[in-house]
Amino acid sequence: MSDLDYINSGNAAYIESLYEAYKQDPESVDFGWQKFFEGFDFGRGSSAGTVSVETPEHFLKEINVLNMIDGYRHRGHLFAKTNPVRERRKYFPGKELETFGLSDADLDTVFNAGVEVGLGPAKLRDIHQLLEDTYCGPIGAEYRYIRNPIKIKWFEQRMEKQRNKPTFNVDEKKLMLNKLTQAVVFENFLGTKFLGQKRFSLEGAESMIPALDSVIQKGAQIGIEEFIIGMAHRGRLNVLANIMEKTYKEIFSEFEGKNYDLDSPHGGDVKYHLGFSTDVDAANGKKVHLSLCPNPSHLEAVDPVVEGITRSKIDFKYNGDFSKIAPILIHGDASVAGQGIVYEVLQMEKLDGYRTGGTIHLVINNQIGFTTNFKDARSSTYCTDVAKTVLSPVFHVNGDDVEALAYVINMAMEYRQLFHDDVFIDILCYRRYGHNEADEPKFTQPVLYKAIDAHPNPREVYMKKLMAEGSVTEDFAKQVEKEFRDQLQKELDEVKAQDKFTDQMPMFAGAWQGLHLPTDRELLVSTDTSVEEADLIEIGKKITDLPKDKTFFKKIEKLFEERSKMINETHVFDWAMGELLAYGTLLKEGHPVRLSGEDVKRGTFSHRHAVLTLAESEDEFTPLNTLDTEAKFSIYNSLLSEYGVLGFEYGYALANPNALTIWEAQFGDFVNGAQIIVDQYIASAETKWQRGNGLVMLLPHGYEGQGPEHSSARVERFLELCADNNIQVANCTTPANFFHILRRQLKRNFRKPLVIFTPKSLLRNPKCSSPLEEFTNGRFHELIDDTYADPKKVKRVLLCTGKIYYELFEKQQVDKRTDVAIVRIEQLYPTPVHHILKLKQKYSKAKEFIWVQEEPENMGGWPYICRKFHNDKVFKLNIISRIEGASTATGYAKQHAAQQLYIINKAFETPGEKDVKGTIDKTTKKMAETGAD
Repeated sequence: MSDLDYINSGNAAYIESLYEAYKQDPESVDFGWQKFFEGFDFGRGSSAGTVSVETPEHFLKEINVLNMIDGYRHRGHLFAKTNPVRERRKYFPGKELETFGLSDADLDTVFNAGVEVGLGPAKLRDIHQLLEDTYCGPIGAEYRYIRNPIKIKWFEQRMEKQRNKPTFNVDEKKLMLNKLTQAVVFENFLGTKFLGQKRFSLEGAESMIPALDSVIQKGAQIGIEEFIIGMAHRGRLNVLANIMEKTYKEIFSEFEGKNYDLDSPHGGDVKYHLGFSTDVDAANGKKVHLSLCPNPSHLEAVDPVVEGITRSKIDFKYNGDFSKIAPILIHGDASVAGQGIVYEVLQMEKLDGYRTGGTIHLVINNQIGFTTNFKDARSSTYCTDVAKTVLSPVFHVNGDDVEALAYVINMAMEYRQLFHDDVFIDILCYRRYGHNEADEPKFTQPVLYKAIDAHPNPREVYMKKLMAEGSVTEDFAKQVEKEFRDQLQKELDEVKAQDKFTDQMPMFAGAWQGLHLPTDRELLVSTDTSVEEADLIEIGKKITDLPKDKTFFKKIEKLFEERSKMINETHVFDWAMGELLAYGTLLKEGHPVRLSGEDVKRGTFSHRHAVLTLAESEDEFTPLNTLDTEAKFSIYNSLLSEYGVLGFEYGYALANPNALTIWEAQFGDFVNGAQIIVDQYIASAETKWQRGNGLVMLLPHGYEGQGPEHSSARVERFLELCADNNIQVANCTTPANFFHILRRQLKRNFRKPLVIFTPKSLLRNPKCSSPLEEFTNGRFHELIDDTYADPKKVKRVLLCTGKIYYELFEKQQVDKRTDVAIVRIEQLYPTPVHHILKLKQKYSKAKEFIWVQEEPENMGGWPYICRKFHNDKVFKLNIISRIEGASTATGYAKQHAAQQLYIINKAFETPGEKDVKGTIDKTTKKMAETGAD
């Protein structure tokens, strides 16, 4: 049996089953099928029958016509006229009548199957023409894989009724011509006035500008008050100018270099990475707020950031109403197919913690990457095939047809508002020049670029169409172009006449208006984060009191009994209680708290238990949401994603600086999957784009013999990014200090990203605890000095950070070494240099200051600390650590234990001691290096 026979037989069986159902109860089938079977029975002169080999030939042809309708709906997009510059690939079977068991002889035969497409009984000729117009014109529609029949029917009725043909009036067409003129002339003007400068032009895809304008107008009509837009660099300047209304003067000044301020503390960024925010007027008199997010050259990195900003505003500005704000993501064809972050973001869309009510995805399909042909850039038929994984409809549109594109994007906006789903629009276009304006594309695509050179731009194509139909005259079109070009020239002349351009509009702002840049002193000054004892106890009691009418797992009940004792009896708190009390106090003070990441509700190490699952159901109980406060505690177990989720939370924090927003890695080293977000946003956004952000990252870190992948959160990678007071990096050793540093995030008048290396084994170490008074009277300590050693006797000062302190402390106590002081650096950056240098005065008799760490010498805090003090003539540091290594840690338990023993013993040897007592002998050192018994 051929594929075609199989398709036909399958449809015949389906139709037969429908017919049998109709005979039993006509109301049980769709209205269109009711009419179809009524016509069939009337034609047979019977009200009953079966589909069989004795079925009249006409009925079999009816089935063939239905097959044809179904075929066009499923596969018509493969034959749509969507490519403006070259022939499409051929697909088999095709769409010829013979494919469906029909022929030209049937064209004037009336088929009741016309009911299915809204024509009623109609000639095959008319049915076929409707399908050709709808599915094989400049718009190709992929939607039949959607599993919701209501959505499928919505598209079919919407498209087939109008045959996917736009019906814009003359004024709307003139507006589109005007926006298309702006897009085309703007690029041409930049290309001629600023020869050789990079602009990543939109030429070849200019129809996107009137399409974006159209969707903003449409959105305003149906309830949208705000759009959050993310895109890479291609076409960004055009979007900034002709959609965001950034002044042409400001853009010209950036090309002229007149916006550079020698006194600015910011390093800035290239013009085609910058963001912008503005209000634009819609045709219905409403204002729509537009935000274009800044984005680096990591093409799709902005996607999760846009979604996070959108969700944050949905939560705090629009009270959970998805219909008031919508994200728009503009992709490239190579990046949407090649970048895994696209898939991660798509998978977030329907998840409770990350949904944003549907995203409009526009793909500028240049049919080429940098120089890579599409045949080498993907395995899938379309660059947008990733959309099918989440059942998002996809529309492929000819980029030369501006009306078709505006029509589709408006339909997408309506669908998004109705169903709150993502929609993809694949704009088949081209890139008139190379990757940038200095690039020569004919080196690698000579045939394609020969066709592009001969191809008119979208404005010329549309102008010719409008003149042919009498909507505009040639003089009108020329006048529109001349007036706009004259305006650009006038504004460029004015910029050139200025010594310095000062009339700058605001960059992308988000909710955090105005960026306060703290000084070193402000960053290290004590911030009051204490809490009244009565308030802390009240919060503690509420979050440890389990409701009696709910049944919990026995181990949970025992755990909460222990937590209750901390509050009511011992007044000594472990790490989990310190953390939960930080959240509770902030909630009581009106600050929402959001925490997400892999398995954060319970906590990877089963310490947090912020959300409890009932023993006899899957219902959940969240103690922190029992507090009497309007601020909400939101905690979400994320999908198995670091890149996407961290980007989302960065965007979320960006839009609401009043909330404590936290991302926790399952293990600290998993953050390397999100390194792009760390590098391009968290560490550098303030310098590049003047965007402050208070995001907190919790990264479990510590050497407990769990192997290379579960030891290090790569402290060194974060410290190498530290400069200009851009981020805060901490490794707290007490629950109280952790409590205070979390609260400090919202108690300052500025926001800085905070990276905290959190413990694993210390979560259950009884020594890692803090008394009540350290919460009620304390503050965050950047440095914690030794309280056991005798300053008058100290000969060696050990500086360390994190878990290793407790191992050093145990050795100090067991050996009663009052001559060795252990100092904890709790905040690695901004480094408390002043406090560290004071140690020299306190421990005046100390001959050695040594940095002790668990990590190999080329990792951890040492590379940074060494650099920080390498020119200091007074304070000279040595190092005790594992030897340098390519891997973060050994995978052998014995070797790990030997290495750890070597570090601790080495830290407490004094000059000459190893020769006398043999504390660090050759055998121990060999074990540490090789793991030998």
